[in-house]
Amino acid sequence: MKRREFVKAGAALGALPAWTAQVAAPRPADRLDPGPFTIDQDEGWYTIEATTPAPGPVRNFGLGLVGYTWEENGPALAVRRGEQTLAEAVEAIAALPFVEVLYIRCDWRDVQGRPGRLDLAPVWDLTLDAARRHGLRVGFRVQLSSPEIQPARLSLPDFVKEKVPLVPIGASSRRGGTRFVEPRYDHPEFQRAFRELNELLAARFDGDPLVEFMDLMMYGFWGEGHTSDLPSPFPDPAVAERTFVEMARFQMETWKKTPLVVNTQPDISRVGNDAVLDLAMRGGCWLRSDSVILDEPIQIDELANRPAWLAAVMEDGYFRQYDMAAKGYTLDGAGVSVIDKTMLHALDVGANYWSLWTEAGNLARYHEAHPEAFRALQSRLGWRVRPAWVWQRKRQGATELVVAFANDGVAGVPGTLRVFVETPDGRVRVGGSLETGHPHAGRLRQASFILARDFAGSTVTMRAEIEVKGVRRPARWACAQPLNPDGSLTLKLKAPDDPSWRKGI
Repeated sequence: MKRREFVKAGAALGALPAWTAQVAAPRPADRLDPGPFTIDQDEGWYTIEATTPAPGPVRNFGLGLVGYTWEENGPALAVRRGEQTLAEAVEAIAALPFVEVLYIRCDWRDVQGRPGRLDLAPVWDLTLDAARRHGLRVGFRVQLSSPEIQPARLSLPDFVKEKVPLVPIGASSRRGGTRFVEPRYDHPEFQRAFRELNELLAARFDGDPLVEFMDLMMYGFWGEGHTSDLPSPFPDPAVAERTFVEMARFQMETWKKTPLVVNTQPDISRVGNDAVLDLAMRGGCWLRSDSVILDEPIQIDELANRPAWLAAVMEDGYFRQYDMAAKGYTLDGAGVSVIDKTMLHALDVGANYWSLWTEAGNLARYHEAHPEAFRALQSRLGWRVRPAWVWQRKRQGATELVVAFANDGVAGVPGTLRVFVETPDGRVRVGGSLETGHPHAGRLRQASFILARDFAGSTVTMRAEIEVKGVRRPARWACAQPLNPDGSLTLKLKAPDDPSWRKGI
């Protein structure tokens, strides 16, 4: 099914966005009662807590500002010019106080040089070590092809290049007349090596607590699903689509714990992007786009109306240097810089991540001179959930907490939010899961917690965790009120004989 037809197909299902209507959310087995909680069962109630939004960044899995330690051209400009070592550049980007995720975008040859084993380039160990020391997470993409290094070399390691036919696809006027080649991705030797690559990477990184996500390895330039204005190397589109659907399916089957991210690139090269995107979304893959202002209408529609439980990774490489002195870095009539425009449009599509690229020095200077867009992203990007209202009720001799969870972010929860109320010693705990994706951006979702009879008048904590692909990670509440070191909120319950209990309306 074509993506535009896929979008339109859900129109008859009512007010729900078409993507949400067509892609079913995973249903948690321990779903909490979402109400409604009517007054006819009331035996006395009290609002014991009412939190307010956190004013700044809240570090959680599933959102953040992304600093690059390596991009398609390599490391930071200072490293390429010999002014800085790679280790210094990685440390500089990791040490920026607003960076939350480190990202590596490299070629296949940078992770494997021979069959049967990984040969990770030095940037990998440097990035992982910096992430551990600074409390950050890591994302990555392995490119099967890149126009940045041709014609001198290919993204493929030599042992693959020697066995796979290379097809000339023409010269690109956009890149100074460089003549490009692409491998026959459908060739048995390519497929064998591609499967081994994924198995090796998954054995090393799938489920690693440092790894936030991996970009799906897609066709063509930068792995984005296209070869610009040049044709593909396939004999016909049917072979191309079949090849890349199977490659996407294999990656989804191999990476069982780490979220995969699919690019929303339109199918300009006729290689099956529509079918890959459909398969990936139905399989729970997150979405990404490598531009925002220059994106086509269909990509903006897909990103903005995606299912609430799928995260979106956004970047815009056009103004990646964050250098206002560079050509084109201007202010509009409202005094807004073109860089701020790209950053703030990430909020318009409900993004979870915004990519900052490699230039740590420029980023620090721009952040100091123009902090407004950074502040907006740090206060709204992704999901930002808090227990906005906490009501205590008397229920047939027991104590019940009814909680309205608010999401102050621009994105839904990219997975399932699990919430537990427990005693400080952890001996008593009740809780379970909200529906996957809830609470949606800017919305509320309620849930009930039935406590033991002797809980009234005591102190309890309410903590959260996010579950994605069966992996659970602790989460911090995004509220201004003081939290415990683990991100949980302490609640003081009303005693049964407290005169402030309310009854009726």
